[in-house]
Amino acid sequence: MISKKMETALNQQINKEMYSAYLYMSMSAHSTHIGLTGFANWFMVQYKEEMEHAMRIYKYVHDQGNKVNLIDIEKPPSSFKDPIEMFQQTLKHEQFITSSINELMDLAMKENDHATQIFLHWFITEQIEEEANDNEIIGKLKLVGDKGNGIFMIDKELGKRTFHSG
Repeated sequence: MISKKMETALNQQINKEMYSAYLYMSMSAHSTHIGLTGFANWFMVQYKEEMEHAMRIYKYVHDQGNKVNLIDIEKPPSSFKDPIEMFQQTLKHEQFITSSINELMDLAMKENDHATQIFLHWFITEQIEEEANDNEIIGKLKLVGDKGNGIFMIDKELGKRTFHSG
């Protein structure tokens, strides 16, 4: 069993992960609307990953004998200036999630909650990967600028991404 304070913090993290999924679904929809189906695919895979993250926490809270309390999910933006803005927002959002996971770890350490510390290690490693992927794509987008051919090459590359349950 985890403390009520940890239960509340984990429930808030479920909400953040669900918002992440909602944000990436919105980016996928926007990408589809502007004809960048590879970008749409990348963001839809991201959506699925975020849903999986929320469900990991959901299951952990229940497995610890605590209660999941769902919180309203904020509406994400629905239009974006260009692909680089979407990925800059993605990176900024993932940095926010990294900070949130780190705060959870700090709380777990403060409470000597060893089980939650072990549980959170997976998320910490995942966030390193998330930010690295975003930075790599931002770098490529900066290289090609607003040149159509470069955007279409990146779109094709992002279209190859597949979802792998982690």
